[in-house]
Amino acid sequence: MVKLWRPLTAALVLVTLLGLAATVLSRVYSGPLLTRLLLGAAIASVGISLATRRLPSWLIAPLSVLGLTAYTAFALQVAARHAELPGGLAEVTLDAARNGVPRLLTAMIPVQAAPDTVLVPLVATWLAGLACAEVTLRTGRVLLGYLPPVLLYGGALYVVGPNADPALWPTTAFIAAAALGLVLPGRRGATPSGPAAGTLGTGKLPTAVRLRLAAGTAAGLVAVVAAGVLVGPYVAGQVAGRPVDPRRYVQPPQVESLDESPLIRISGWALHPDQVLLELRSETSGRTEASATDTDGTADRPEADAGNDPAADTAAERDTAAQAAGQPAAAPVRLRLAVLSDYDGVTWQVGGIYRNAGRVLPPAEPAPGAFLRTVRQEITIAGLTGRLLPAVATPQQVSGSRVAYDAQTGTLIRPEGLTPGLRYEVLSTAERPDPGLLGVADVPAGAEHTRVLQVADGTPQRLRELAEQLAADNGAPYARAVAIEDFLAEHYREVADAPSGHAYPNLEFFLFGGRDMGGQRGTSEQFAAAFAVLGRLAGLPTRVVVGFDSPTGDGPVRAGDAHAWPEVLFDEVGWVAFDPMPRDDRQPRPVEEDFRPKPEKPSPPPEEAQPSISPSSPAPEVPEAVAAAQERATAFWPVIVALVVLLLGVPPAVVLFLRSRLRRRRLTVGSAPQRIAGAWREATNALRLAGHPAPDHHSATEIAEAAAALWPTATATASGSGSGSGSGPSLHELAELVNQAAFAPGTAHDAQAQRAAQLAHEFTSAMRAARPRWRRLLWSLHPGPLYWR
Repeated sequence: MVKLWRPLTAALVLVTLLGLAATVLSRVYSGPLLTRLLLGAAIASVGISLATRRLPSWLIAPLSVLGLTAYTAFALQVAARHAELPGGLAEVTLDAARNGVPRLLTAMIPVQAAPDTVLVPLVATWLAGLACAEVTLRTGRVLLGYLPPVLLYGGALYVVGPNADPALWPTTAFIAAAALGLVLPGRRGATPSGPAAGTLGTGKLPTAVRLRLAAGTAAGLVAVVAAGVLVGPYVAGQVAGRPVDPRRYVQPPQVESLDESPLIRISGWALHPDQVLLELRSETSGRTEASATDTDGTADRPEADAGNDPAADTAAERDTAAQAAGQPAAAPVRLRLAVLSDYDGVTWQVGGIYRNAGRVLPPAEPAPGAFLRTVRQEITIAGLTGRLLPAVATPQQVSGSRVAYDAQTGTLIRPEGLTPGLRYEVLSTAERPDPGLLGVADVPAGAEHTRVLQVADGTPQRLRELAEQLAADNGAPYARAVAIEDFLAEHYREVADAPSGHAYPNLEFFLFGGRDMGGQRGTSEQFAAAFAVLGRLAGLPTRVVVGFDSPTGDGPVRAGDAHAWPEVLFDEVGWVAFDPMPRDDRQPRPVEEDFRPKPEKPSPPPEEAQPSISPSSPAPEVPEAVAAAQERATAFWPVIVALVVLLLGVPPAVVLFLRSRLRRRRLTVGSAPQRIAGAWREATNALRLAGHPAPDHHSATEIAEAAAALWPTATATASGSGSGSGSGPSLHELAELVNQAAFAPGTAHDAQAQRAAQLAHEFTSAMRAARPRWRRLLWSLHPGPLYWR
């Protein structure tokens, strides 16, 4: 019972250490699934080693690998079902194996326990459990067995980085469990017997041994105290420091070139309005008193009458007719495809940082007083291409497809790209701001909002003058935004065949070009881009959004439903959508009636006013954040190479060093009988490395005879005066020296010990030379002699 209690206690300590490492890593995961799966891996890996500790060591690794394979298949199936991922087990496993590491380091926090984010921690936990259990339970080296759990715990801390609070209680528990495992009684060693045991058999240690133990203990204590004095201040100084985030070295998923600026696709879609891009089925609950056309946060003006909006009247009449027919009222839905925050004077571009996300997305904090409603959408992709996934803002849950999410803009992408027939479901929380707060709301300022306030160089003078004129009589930010919205809606016409483009020359021609030359008309691309640029010139933080308007929220969404609109950021309100599009079919007023620019240089001829972008125009500069990320990624490769070299080179070097140290201690340290016994151990280790271990019940002479019968060539090379037919030493001679040291105590002397060392060295060299070339390398790197009895 006592013999079983000791390994059970050691195994329990190891499982506790591995479980604490899983607890540290799970702090950046959502839900308890990861902790349960990793704890199961720790119990299973340590349990297999515990149950098979009496079997040969070479059999344990294959059995453990089989267990790892079975448990991994089970865990990935559970994780796939939890994440509601489509596809079979083979497909999910292959995808997780191929993308496990990058997705783990680019996933959005909290990370969902999906197959690709579970596989790497699970395999690492299993391998750490196998290694620590074999070292601790089979060899009794408890402290050395702690190395894999410590490395696993440190790796978990590194992966978490600054994305969670300090792991105080897990670290304290880890140290306490490790200390408990060290103070527990270990495995009893075999009691030496026979005359060679010397005074060890009496239970009393020699004086020299006691002195060495005392000196070693004192030296260890001094080393620990010195290390604490030297390293303690540095460690204490790092307590308040911010740990390194490994996620900065890995590039998250990116949108492809087709989606870098989806605003330019508006004109192409307008020319083919009947093309079906996707199928939509939606269900709205908790609807507020917002107008029927306000489906994406578009603000109702406090002074406006909702009944004056023809679109609202049409939607209301349609709802009334549907209710009279006994059918549920149709609810218009606005899908958001992309949010464009960066403008360089040529194009509006997507500037989001998309991170792999699970089924549940990070919750968004609603603005104070905002009206909320829940919109559930079922979307099937038809003709839409690219990576961007349309959804109602702001998505909270996604199922049916793997997605990456940008928390700043609330938009989604599918890293693998869209394919016809792709079906996914989204649960969104649509938000409409309180109209009463907009009239007095201010706009934010500061370095963190420079991105949405910055105006690119080369702004045409007439755009600046128009923005100044519209802002001159409107001091409040919301009033300025409404003035820009009204000006665009009253003076310009929407047409489907307007040329694409929203660079400065295109916008100047759209705003001020002659109507007879095609100016003052455009698609929602020009309306939204012009509003956003004029808003920034007037001091408003703006951005452009591209999406689709579904009048009924049910049925096909066509290319003609594509739409772009601007948004303005207000303090304590958030992003508010505006609609600068013309509100009826009435003839727009000429721009000249309300805008008279200051007299300057003569205007260029009409033919020079046509919008064009020269192919030789300088390409937009790469944003500093992207350039810095690329530089960090490039600088990270040497670190990866160094780590690989370190991982491949350190273990063999450690084995070589420890075996050399063991050989030197056996052959040169101790009395003559002890060195002769050490030489015999070197010879029997050579037999074991050759695949024929010496039986425990055989005498030294029988072992020498068996070796001569098995390898006559090798022993002939090492044979000599004792027996055999060569001119060199013999294993028989070494066996005679061992018998003399064991059965004739006090007769062995230093010359015989040196002769035994020479015999052991020559026999080992001969055995090694008889092996194939590739086995000679493994002979030197085999760790077995370090823990064989």
